[in-house]
Amino acid sequence: MHKVAVVGAGAAGALTAVQLMRQADRLGRAVGVWLIDPGGRTGPGVAYGTADPRHLLNVPAGRMSAFPDDPDHFLRWLTQRDPHAAPGDFVPRRVYGEYLTDLVERTAGACTHARLHRVRDEVVAVRGQGAGAVLRLAGRGEVRVDAAVLALGSLAPAQDWAGAALRQSGRFVADPWAPGALDGPAGEGDVLLVGTGLTMVDVAGTLARPDRVVHAVSRHGLLPQEHLPVAAPPAEAPPELDGSLGLEVLRRNVRRHLSATRRACGDWRPGLDGLRPVTAALWQQLPVPDRVRFLQEDLRVWEVHRHRMAPATAAVLRGLLASGRVRTGAGQLVGAVPVGDAVEVALSDGTRLRVSAVVNCTGAPAGPPGTVNPLVRCLLECGYGRTGPAGLGLDTAGDGRLLPAAGAPALRLWTVGAARRGNLLETTAVPEIRAQAAEVAGNVLETLADRRPPAPADRYGQRLSTSPEAAELYDRALERILAGRLGAEELLAQAVAVDPGFAVGHAALALLGHERGGAGPAPGALTRARRAAAVRADDRERSFVAAVDACLTGTEERGKKALLGHIAAHPRDALAVSAAVPTVSFNGVTGAEEAWALVEGLSAAYGDDWWYLGQLAFVRQEQQRWEEAEALSCRALAAEPSAGHAVHARTHVYYETGEHRAGLAWLDEWLLRHGAGACHRSHISWHAALHELSLDDRPALLRRYHRELSASQVSGGRLLADSAALLWRARMTGSWSGDLPVAELLHAAPQQWLAAPATGFAALHGALALAAAGDLDALARLRAHASAHQQAVFAQVIAPLCDALSAVVREDWQEAVRLLWPLLPLVARTGASKAQQEVVEETLLHALIASGEYDRAARLLAARLDRRPSPLDRRRLDAVRERRAGWRSPAVVGGVTEYTRSA
Repeated sequence: MHKVAVVGAGAAGALTAVQLMRQADRLGRAVGVWLIDPGGRTGPGVAYGTADPRHLLNVPAGRMSAFPDDPDHFLRWLTQRDPHAAPGDFVPRRVYGEYLTDLVERTAGACTHARLHRVRDEVVAVRGQGAGAVLRLAGRGEVRVDAAVLALGSLAPAQDWAGAALRQSGRFVADPWAPGALDGPAGEGDVLLVGTGLTMVDVAGTLARPDRVVHAVSRHGLLPQEHLPVAAPPAEAPPELDGSLGLEVLRRNVRRHLSATRRACGDWRPGLDGLRPVTAALWQQLPVPDRVRFLQEDLRVWEVHRHRMAPATAAVLRGLLASGRVRTGAGQLVGAVPVGDAVEVALSDGTRLRVSAVVNCTGAPAGPPGTVNPLVRCLLECGYGRTGPAGLGLDTAGDGRLLPAAGAPALRLWTVGAARRGNLLETTAVPEIRAQAAEVAGNVLETLADRRPPAPADRYGQRLSTSPEAAELYDRALERILAGRLGAEELLAQAVAVDPGFAVGHAALALLGHERGGAGPAPGALTRARRAAAVRADDRERSFVAAVDACLTGTEERGKKALLGHIAAHPRDALAVSAAVPTVSFNGVTGAEEAWALVEGLSAAYGDDWWYLGQLAFVRQEQQRWEEAEALSCRALAAEPSAGHAVHARTHVYYETGEHRAGLAWLDEWLLRHGAGACHRSHISWHAALHELSLDDRPALLRRYHRELSASQVSGGRLLADSAALLWRARMTGSWSGDLPVAELLHAAPQQWLAAPATGFAALHGALALAAAGDLDALARLRAHASAHQQAVFAQVIAPLCDALSAVVREDWQEAVRLLWPLLPLVARTGASKAQQEVVEETLLHALIASGEYDRAARLLAARLDRRPSPLDRRRLDAVRERRAGWRSPAVVGGVTEYTRSA
């Protein structure tokens, strides 16, 4: 007999246990269901455990069936007790609790194959054992099961807002639904309720009486709306609702839908009810940063309209408000001092109150960060689970199975109810929970009946539709991509050779080939990815292939929308995230603030993962938050010393803060230890050369180039992005004597970067290399390619840059200055880092000095020195200022700017 635990015996747990028993019995399978909860009753839980008959359901009886395939089940049960019950009645919540208790008992008695075991204890920890799990109980016992479903209800966080003094005073009611909670201090004088949602409405109704005032405050002060006495049918959601277009567009289209419903039906409620079937899909389509914004800016307004009061409850509240026995407002608790038999509280609006108790009515929290639930803490600490998207609940697959942290084993653990808020947003009402209970029960039983090993997954839990051998090769390749190590393409080629139908493997090869800037395997790999995805792939894999396809073959906007939409639905797809953010590995589809928001919004999905910490460190250095960037990169490097993004971030911190000698020493040490296997080794060498350039150390710069950046040491696009770019910068700063050895670089570099680059990043560096070679004809051809390109960055940045560089080659300095100035704020659109963008500023400085515009050159140099100390810029600024005081005009000799005093 298989053993399945259901942890939690409230509504979600009861419905799940019932579904497990019913479905197992229908299939003729022997299953033991262990329903574990410390409570004395099965079914009511917190939501339906109240004994106060004034506490009503906020959903009509006709919509409260326990079974999605039998919508009248509760109504039939109700009419057996009350023949006058109607579908539109809002019955007492305790009655629904009795229904759930009766349902569990009747199902257990009727089943012949399934057996129910009720354990009145609390699960405080879990560990894996074989394919199953061992649940540790607070009473020191253990339950070994083949699978478990967690029905934990709201994941209550530590209530730090109340302050230690208040929490320990005996006058703080942390849980108003605990038995007898409202009979103590809250039953004496005036009280303060913190929160103004549905919990407050019920508690206020219980506590209100003529000789006391019930105060209620929340951050917004908004009260729940009420249901219409006679509900209208939902208005179907319009097809143009699309979360992938962003929060602003979604807000606008939802408002239009509600306005249209109001005009057609006379009320907005049918329009909002019509959103219920599509809410989860819209939430999953939203980019993660927009989900965070929604929680901060829109959630409370959404909740007071979405979760409404029964008409009778609303009437009671209106009477209490009119009489002054209940007073509500917007504010936050900022201070609470116990004084004798009362508490003196201070609110954020300046109000001071003396109350007998403070009652927590904040409702369903986000969880789980800071959660007080020991089982959830165990899941997160052991990696068996991870925080859900946008920091809400626990992260789950589409079937409700818990997703583990990177590198942790995946146990047979599912969850239902409030813990899935991060993935679904709306997941606490019976219509959603009953559907989840039925689905999860079916998935659990199917998994237990399946003798095949679980499908392989990558290090972040993303399922891979391929063989275990190909999956292992792919995962090794993914690690190398994320770490910036060599050999990823070779491993991917092996993976698709092992399994030619491996869609994600082909798509990853296509993506890398495109990013390398040459035709290479990309077109053929993309075609094979499309074919494979049509035959064997899940929704996540098909979405990834479609996003790669859009990025490689579509317009810039189409590719960006597809990739960000995929990440919104699958935030743990680290390869997709890497492709979206400009790094040493990828050009990216986002820039500046948009890239920052994307990375910051993924913190809940990745936690302390070393790759993510490196990504976040790079964001922090771009935001000039140097200390944070340094700390994050050090944490990442402690976990993975070769972590490419962390190395890159720390490198930028050294450079941007002017710590040239310390940065150079650290980089040389890292290159010695880890440089041989780094695919971005030449880029790190380029950074070391920038320090030498800034230190005005010409001999060291020349040695660095010949030792680490010459054509014999570098390959692929790095020949242009690192080696040729350094040569051009050295010429522009007067740091190179003689001819530039650029011909050998152009001969070995990818010709597509020079003639028909696929990305703005490749085009930028191709143009610089052609300028270094003095090839005006090739610059003209690149300009023509840029002018005809469909991506906006080519026409707006690359084409005018080609004109400006041509002017520099012709030594038409005034024309060069005229064309270069407007480009300074636009170069970031190519995906180049700030340090890479500086090459255009260096070119402008060279042109200003050569054209005799010393005032403008001095201002630009002074601004650079304010930003970052540099012996090179100090020498140049002194020379320009001396020229203004009577020195002879600097001459450009052999590409070197020379300064000599007039006679």
